[in-house]
Formats: sequence, C-alpha cells, structure tokens
Amino acid sequence: MSPELLALLVAVAFIAGFISSMAGAGGLLTLPLLLSAGLPPLTALATNKVQSAMGTLSSSWNFFRRGHIQLSSIKWLLLAALLGSIAGTSAVQRLQSGQLATLLPLLLIAIAIYFFYQPPLRESRAARLSSGQFAWLAGLPVGFYGGFFGPASGSILPFLLVTLAGRNLVRATAETKLAILTINGSSALLFIAVGQVNWPLALAMGGAQIAGARLGSNWVMRRGADWVQPIIVVVTLAVAVKLLVAP
Repeated sequence: MSPELLALLVAVAFIAGFISSMAGAGGLLTLPLLLSAGLPPLTALATNKVQSAMGTLSSSWNFFRRGHIQLSSIKWLLLAALLGSIAGTSAVQRLQSGQLATLLPLLLIAIAIYFFYQPPLRESRAARLSSGQFAWLAGLPVGFYGGFFGPASGSILPFLLVTLAGRNLVRATAETKLAILTINGSSALLFIAVGQVNWPLALAMGGAQIAGARLGSNWVMRRGADWVQPIIVVVTLAVAVKLLVAP
C-alpha cells in the first residue's frame, strides 16, 4: 500500500470518528475506502470494526466521564445489542449477503425527514417503551445489523432512543456510543478470533478515529442538541443517496 493511500485512509478515519461521535454513519466513509484499497470483503469489514471500535471507545469514555451515560438505564440495551451483534457477525462470516442494506436508504430518508421537520429536541419525551421492551424490540435488531454490516447503525439508534425511549438528543447520542461500542467491540473480537483483521491498517486508522471521536464528542457536549440535529439530517441523507446510487 502506497504512503499516499495510507495517509488518505488515516485522514478519512479521523473524519469518520468525528462524524460518528455526533451522528453515526462514519463506517459509510471508511468501509468503502477499505474495499477500494483492495482488501477482501471480510478483511475490510473486520478491519473496519476494529478501528471503529477504537474511536467509539474514545467517545464513549468522554461521554461517560462527563456524566451523560447512566449504565443502569441501558443495561438491557447493552445485553440485547451484544447478543444481536454476536448473531450478526456469525451470520456474515458464513454467507455474503446485502439483504439488510436494501431497506436502509428508505429508513435513513425517513429519519432525515423526521428530524428536519421536528423542532430541536431539548427535553426528554415520554417513553413509549420500557427499557426492557426497547432493548429487545430495538436494541437486538440494531445489534444484529451492526454485527452483520454496521454502517449507519449509529444514526438509527439515536433516532429510536428519542422516539421510543424518551431521550433527548445529547443523551441519546451518548448512550448510542456505548451501545455501538458493545456491538463493534464484540464483533471485532469475533473477527480477531478467526484472524481476519489487517492490524497495521486497523491500528493506524484507529488512532485517527480516537482523535476524531474525542473532538466530535466534545463538540456535542458543548454545542448540545442544536448541532446534533442538522448533522443527523445531512449524514443520513448523504448515506441514503450513496446506498441508492451504489447499493
């Protein structure tokens, strides 16, 4: 791999870490680039999981130490996300399928339209589901998708936390980071166990992800929900267009 291509991958990982810490979908930047660099599909997916998990660990810790995450309120979500991720990763290691991605563009467009027309969500709304119900009805399928493929799961989960669990956007963003860390971390470990990770790339990109995620999570905590909402609209629409043009 040329130094120029490596530098591009690291730069894109930094941008992806910054975006993912606020609105998710950073994987839609890094995974296609890893594939275009010539990595086999499973190696690209495995390497993407490891470097993404490093960035998510950075933003999760940043949110946690600032008091935006209450572990007791999301323990069932983390368990469901873990089980879903294990199932999804095991499935993708056995077969190559893009079936889950076919509905993603329409879902992302719907999310973007929702956020575009809603006023800023500063306060928590009444929860429609209990924490247990939310975990198994939302966390489990998001975990499966995250383990199977992954990109944009960090955009979908905050939307579900706001609309179904009554979270405001900053808290939803913070709790999403820990859930995505659970998903990507467990998925990465399963890929590591079968030797499918390109470690030089994973570590180089992971370092850039850590820096970008720290910057992005600080931005969210300083600027609040007013900055999260337009970022989610822009990112989700961009991801939807990308998937519609090149599924």
